[in-house]
Amino acid sequence: MKKIIVLMMAVCALAVALPSQAQIKWGVKGGLNLSKLDIENAGESSNTTGFFIGPMAEVTIPVIGLGVDGALLYSQRGKGDWKQQGVEIPVNLKYTFGLGSTLGVYLAAGPDFFFNFKDIKLAGNDIESKNTQVGLNLGAGVKLLRHLQVGVNYQIPLGDSFTVESVVNGVAGNGKTKSWQVSVAYLF
Repeated sequence: MKKIIVLMMAVCALAVALPSQAQIKWGVKGGLNLSKLDIENAGESSNTTGFFIGPMAEVTIPVIGLGVDGALLYSQRGKGDWKQQGVEIPVNLKYTFGLGSTLGVYLAAGPDFFFNFKDIKLAGNDIESKNTQVGLNLGAGVKLLRHLQVGVNYQIPLGDSFTVESVVNGVAGNGKTKSWQVSVAYLF
């Protein structure tokens, strides 16, 4: 938790120290969540598909290619009885390698905060969903035509997403939701 706080303070310090030539862009981001639900002691995992969509902002320093982006996303992970729905707030430090004014490649990393709206319910099981989850994002992508971004992101959970206690077969354990995200963003 201390590492997350230090990282957030570094991002805030960077935002305060941005020079006047920094560019701020607003846009819309959406894409696909490819999630894997790992349940400890149950020997099962399930691959599921969901989606995310919402507004985003990006602040960049053009000369050095360093910037910060953040988004407020409605996110759905899982399917059926294992579906998680909530608000996701990723904040990434982003470094862009420019290949001209219309093309760039970026690397991104930062914290991800997920606030759960829907509890997981499954017959014969006592499942306690975590209301808030913190993870780490690692990603890469391309910037095209100054407005379009296409990226891939991996979310590593820093804690458990839910706790399972099966009434039927006596299995108990914690579960994590690990996700790959494929995203498209349009910046105005």
